[in-house]
Amino acid sequence: MVSKSSGFLPKSSDLRLRDRKDQFNGTENIEDFLRTNEPLDDKLTKQLKKPQSFLHRDHWFHTFVCLALTVASFLLRFYKIDESNIVVWDEAHFGKFGSYYLKHEFYHDVHPPLGKMLIGLGEYLAGFDGDFDFSSNSNYPKSVNFKAMRQFNAIFSALCTPLSFYTAKNLDLSMLTVYLVGLMVCVEHSYIVLGKFILLDSMLLFFTVLTFYCLTQIYRSRKRQFTLQWLFWMFATGASIGCVCSVKWVGLFITGVVGIYTIVELYCLHCNKSISKTKYAGHWIVRVLALIVVPSALYMLFFKIHFALLYKTGTGDSSTHSLFQANLEGTQIEPSPRDVAYGSQISMRSHGLSPGLLHSHPQTYPDGSNQRQVTGYGHRDGNNDWIVKFSRSSGKANIPSHVSKGNYEVSGYGSDTMGDFKDDWIIEIVEQLPTGNKTMENKQLIHPLTTNFRLKNKELGCYLAATGLSYPGWGYNQAEIVCKYPWNYHDKSTWWNIEDHVNSNLHTDDTFTPPPSRFWKDFVVINFAMASSNNALVPDLDKYDRLASEPWEWPTLHTGLRMCNWGDSTVKYYLLGSPFNTWLSTATLPILVILIFVQLFRYQRQSLQFTEEKVWNVFVSAVLSFVGWVLHYIPFLLMGRVTYVHHYVPALFFAIMCFAYVVDYTLSNFNRYLKVVTYILLYAGCVYVYWYFAPLCQGMPEANLNYLYLQLLPGWDVSNAQFS
Repeated sequence: MVSKSSGFLPKSSDLRLRDRKDQFNGTENIEDFLRTNEPLDDKLTKQLKKPQSFLHRDHWFHTFVCLALTVASFLLRFYKIDESNIVVWDEAHFGKFGSYYLKHEFYHDVHPPLGKMLIGLGEYLAGFDGDFDFSSNSNYPKSVNFKAMRQFNAIFSALCTPLSFYTAKNLDLSMLTVYLVGLMVCVEHSYIVLGKFILLDSMLLFFTVLTFYCLTQIYRSRKRQFTLQWLFWMFATGASIGCVCSVKWVGLFITGVVGIYTIVELYCLHCNKSISKTKYAGHWIVRVLALIVVPSALYMLFFKIHFALLYKTGTGDSSTHSLFQANLEGTQIEPSPRDVAYGSQISMRSHGLSPGLLHSHPQTYPDGSNQRQVTGYGHRDGNNDWIVKFSRSSGKANIPSHVSKGNYEVSGYGSDTMGDFKDDWIIEIVEQLPTGNKTMENKQLIHPLTTNFRLKNKELGCYLAATGLSYPGWGYNQAEIVCKYPWNYHDKSTWWNIEDHVNSNLHTDDTFTPPPSRFWKDFVVINFAMASSNNALVPDLDKYDRLASEPWEWPTLHTGLRMCNWGDSTVKYYLLGSPFNTWLSTATLPILVILIFVQLFRYQRQSLQFTEEKVWNVFVSAVLSFVGWVLHYIPFLLMGRVTYVHHYVPALFFAIMCFAYVVDYTLSNFNRYLKVVTYILLYAGCVYVYWYFAPLCQGMPEANLNYLYLQLLPGWDVSNAQFS
């Protein structure tokens, strides 16, 4: 019995309460918990419903701790954020990209537009008019409120702290471990220093953490499926996926984490014989709509906004197709004669994966014909000009293409007097577009911009095509052009159109209005152009990139990255993860794998009993966290592209979550006092390591030698003048 005066539960009930509290942890309110779980005895139910209960008090204390960590997170990122008044590191790129939205000038980049549109929004809110070119290491003029721009970016970094806090809480980790996760993210050096500047990395991290947080909310509400709460978090997860993938394609990695969880959950539902086929089909429909349709629609919507804002000609015109360029305000495509004839000088743009202009230069192929290279080139150049001439005849053996397989080389003699029969091409018209005022031109003639055609080699019968691949260094990494036998008539790699046309013998039509560009084509072309640009980011073996690093160096902190010039009078920043966070999280990764397999082995030997709740908890908090680290790290080991320290930023978050699970599991077997002492030591170590290495992320305004004490490893070029 319970004494009315004492207000305490008997020991047996207390044990039951702690048992059920593991399930209650993460439930938004007691009523939801009581509604979705089996009944408790009346006295325990009344105790849970009391607003003065320890659960209610703990809720406010947890909120207070999270709020304190969030405030600290903002303070650390805002602290002396304007101490360096020069353009630091990639601010030269992303600050400039943001300004293009204010000037409405079209540009091209390897990343989707959302992050840069947000940067443009921050610049707009800071009162920036776009009249600054963000040249690397240049001083910000007094008219540019770069402090407000950086603070806008820092908000995304600071908000990762409360998101990490509640993510760990949703994973049913003990609150002492939740505090540790929030603290680690709050004082992580790499997160702080990246949050201080106009970069994409903080936005990428924010949306990555947000997506994982929303996934944990789906996990929490899995017993209340088809409720408004469950539907909300399902669609919120999809929206987060759409956002993270619209900042960088690295967002596909966290999408993979969500996909794995979804597959496992659907499989478990399939194995549940009590669920009707109709309800199971409903689960599929909701997930397809929320996790596929919504992210895809958002991704396309951001490009729609991107195209709408950038309606003027700019530096990125060459990455798009001809009609898109022709519809830009101030287009570089000049009025020309509408009918192409013999003697016309033309430039031709491909409709393939590399929408470049047909190009040739004096450099020759290193083997094969050893004649002049014919390539695809994105920028305007005199070597893009071709003359339409009558055919000639002679003969020569066939030569295979140099990069792709099964095609033929396309080359040029570089002489008007030398040639052979394979120089002749037959024009096949595949599409005639109406003009902007809906009139149709002569379908038997070739017209700039509105006529799409194929070029068939007169002797071989193959078609001129852009493969989407690039030549190596000897071809200046330009697009490969071949003669191929297409898979069918609609193979866009063999489609071409005329962009520029000059013929002094023909009348120039100044009244021509180009047909409108189609969004779907614009969207597809610009995404393939982004993919091509990403593929071109390969290490140059002839040059030493002092900023680049190898992926194995990131989890070991073998080296960092200097974010600006290293003069004694410069406020210097060094991109390096916290040794406490990085080394400890890296060390626990193999421990976590062993721990998972040990639990699985014990479960198979029936020496460990797992409830369904416990299985899901291990899967989400341990397995998915580790999978998240693998998906965000291992691909960089396999890529052939150049890599940098900041590429480890999302993977570090999942490494921290792995560390948290191992700590929580290990310390759960400690007695109360030893557990508290251990956590206090972890908190103190985390804060002390931040304080000791704080100059790396808060700025080093003094002479280099004053920071010699920070250089723990030879690879940390903090104090030496090696690259100053």
